[in-house]
Amino acid sequence: MAPLRFSANLSWLFPELSGFPARLRAAGSSGFEAAEIGWPYAEPPEALARAAREAGLRVVLINTPSGDREKGENGLGAVPGRQAAFREGLEQAVLYAKALGCSRIHLMAGRVPKGADRAVVRGEMETVFLENLRHAAEVLAQENLVGLLEPINTRITDPRYFLDTPQQAAAILQKVGRPNLQLQMDLFHWQIMDGNLTGNVREFLPIVGHVQVAQVPGRGEPNSPGELNFSYLFQLLEDEGYTGFVGCEYQPRGEGGLSLAPGGTVSDRGCLPPHGLRCLAPRSHQETP
Repeated sequence: MAPLRFSANLSWLFPELSGFPARLRAAGSSGFEAAEIGWPYAEPPEALARAAREAGLRVVLINTPSGDREKGENGLGAVPGRQAAFREGLEQAVLYAKALGCSRIHLMAGRVPKGADRAVVRGEMETVFLENLRHAAEVLAQENLVGLLEPINTRITDPRYFLDTPQQAAAILQKVGRPNLQLQMDLFHWQIMDGNLTGNVREFLPIVGHVQVAQVPGRGEPNSPGELNFSYLFQLLEDEGYTGFVGCEYQPRGEGGLSLAPGGTVSDRGCLPPHGLRCLAPRSHQETP
């Protein structure tokens, strides 16, 4: 039973630093062995790859492009009429993934069109999503990459997001039936939408390719005040045999927005791994102080 491995989500952590190269350096200095970047596309892939190498980090996850942010897009995979843009974005994501040595790409589903009734457009959007996912699976297989589907909660974070429960995502994955498409388990979203985390972790973990964590409801660090018991959840993931990375996708606390100041400790910097999550990790893997 291997101990959990953590990756720094640099779209959220180290907000005091400008640019992903600086955040990669900070993550490496803080003891992370891996990083994930939601949307790396504002910076050249070569520069990011060089910064990751210099920081001693693996990049383990990126997202497909979000689309036109000014028009309110948040992914394109299930959006009718945007199939060509999704495929163009997929090609860009593959280019970045190859440059970064990143094996997993989150294939963002996108939002229900503004003003549309979710129940009315659900069938059409699922048809579009299935078509795009089959195409993505073929493209990714050529590069030995894995595509991930992440349900995002529609109660707090994104009320119009199409894919919002693990059950919906698992059903879509079953319909596509491609082994290089898997589920992305974000415990923050899953708790808000469905709860029953023990049952859902056990049921869906066999098709999970990546895990992310944040406390509920504030989306802070795992040890911040909230309703999730991460000591239990981390132990559960280990007991169930999860061997992938756990992404730290949360809003860090700290004066001035600092995630982890030089010399910061668990108590004053909110439990960033590998320093802080030792206090939440299974007892057998805690180190002697």
